[in-house]
Formats: sequence, C-alpha cells, structure tokens
Amino acid sequence: MSQATELAAAAGSTDPRVGLRAVLALRRLLERLEVVQVDNARRQGWSWQEIADALEVSRQAVHKKHAGRPAVRGSWEA
Repeated sequence: MSQATELAAAAGSTDPRVGLRAVLALRRLLERLEVVQVDNARRQGWSWQEIADALEVSRQAVHKKHAGRPAVRGSWEA
C-alpha cells in the first residue's frame, strides 16, 4: 500500500488525533505535488491561464502562488 493510500485511510479514522494528523500530511503532500506539476506545466510551455483552468482557480491566484519561486524538481525525476 502506498503512503498516500495509507494516509487517506488514516484520515477516515475514528480517532481524531490519527485522522487530523493524516489530513495534515495529505495537505502537505498535495502542496508538494502541485508545485511539481505547475513547474512541469511551465517547462512544457503552459500559460498561467492554462494552469489555472486545470486547477480550477483564477489565473491571478495561481500566478501569485507560484510565479517567482524557484522551480522544484520532483523526487522521481532524474
């Protein structure tokens, strides 16, 4: 079972301490994955509007969050 699958299962725990810790870990994982995929899209020439559309947010929101920060490579990339 993958770490993400284990976290998703833990998020449904009846123990609030377990569930909330899992929610926090999933939130952090999602933020890292978003950074990796936004960087991937920008490297492939996507506009801020295309990225915003895919994430269902405004262009301004995605630009504010991601423009100007250093690119991050995914841990699975060589």
